[in-house]
Amino acid sequence: MHMADALLSPAVGGTFWAGTIGAIAYASKKLKAHLDDRKIPLMGVLGAFIFASQMINFTIPGTGSSGHLGGGMILAVLLGPYAAFLVMASVLTVQALFFADGGLLALGCNIWNLGIYPCFVAYPFIYKPLAGDGRSPQRILLASMASGIAVLQMGAFSVVVETLLSGKTALPFGTFLLMMQPIHLAIGIVEGFVTAGVINYVRAARPEILDISASSAPLASGISLRNVLIGFAALAVVTGGVLSWFASAHPDGLEWSIAKVTGKGELPGQEHGIPAALKGLQEKTALLPGYGFKPAAGEPRGKEEKPSWPAVDAGASVSGLIGGLLVLAAAFGIGWAIRAFRGKRTT
Repeated sequence: MHMADALLSPAVGGTFWAGTIGAIAYASKKLKAHLDDRKIPLMGVLGAFIFASQMINFTIPGTGSSGHLGGGMILAVLLGPYAAFLVMASVLTVQALFFADGGLLALGCNIWNLGIYPCFVAYPFIYKPLAGDGRSPQRILLASMASGIAVLQMGAFSVVVETLLSGKTALPFGTFLLMMQPIHLAIGIVEGFVTAGVINYVRAARPEILDISASSAPLASGISLRNVLIGFAALAVVTGGVLSWFASAHPDGLEWSIAKVTGKGELPGQEHGIPAALKGLQEKTALLPGYGFKPAAGEPRGKEEKPSWPAVDAGASVSGLIGGLLVLAAAFGIGWAIRAFRGKRTT
């Protein structure tokens, strides 16, 4: 559900940028009060895992569409809402800057749609009441399903509203809504199952993580996160380096919905003004656009023949590994910056 700049006006994109910056400042302030230093590595490896997971689109049977994991609920349950929101912002920023996945003007909207709803709406008001003490696999599944579906529905609805406010007449509100909500219902169901699987893995391996995330209490001194960290790091490497070859070639839910409404996979971008300037900047920062190597000068970007599946692609593997490392570094940097700032304020 990564929005492109062509879907937004500068006014709407700028407004959500401002809202997102405010949310980042709020989350940073709240996290500073109770950040456990041993959770900083967990922020990094979970961010790398979510980055890699978002590279894998899964086919929605019978639709010609696909979806990918959002991951916001996984982060919120394992890290708490404030750290989770900052990690999700890191994932989406790395995707936009270095892989041209989502526009720079749209980055504020994307962080809002994929970060605000799971961390500050679904987690406290849906997941926690349904999951209870977080020790029952059945309640975890119920909570994950309900919150995963709710997050995708809220995010999809927000995309429709954001395009409406941007004056995109090619995407009539009612028609676009009728495409977006059902396809993201299907994606939300898959999201719920995956979320439950990951949370139950952590519950079995180190249940204390769920307790400290829910209460914001620090980890007891004798608890080691080593095995969990190694597990998620290995998953990130395998997912980004190998499993990314098996991603569905079908358009994702947003692209599919746009194509159904307009007959095209995307809307044309603006050739002047702020969107054009940001597009030019993104072309310079995107080292691996579309999660692949840049074509050589004069070489066409796409191949006319139907791509094979699985798409064994060194560019995708390199993208998965480098992207995971970038998110790991960004999450570490955020954690240590908050820690350092807290240290200065207490001296």
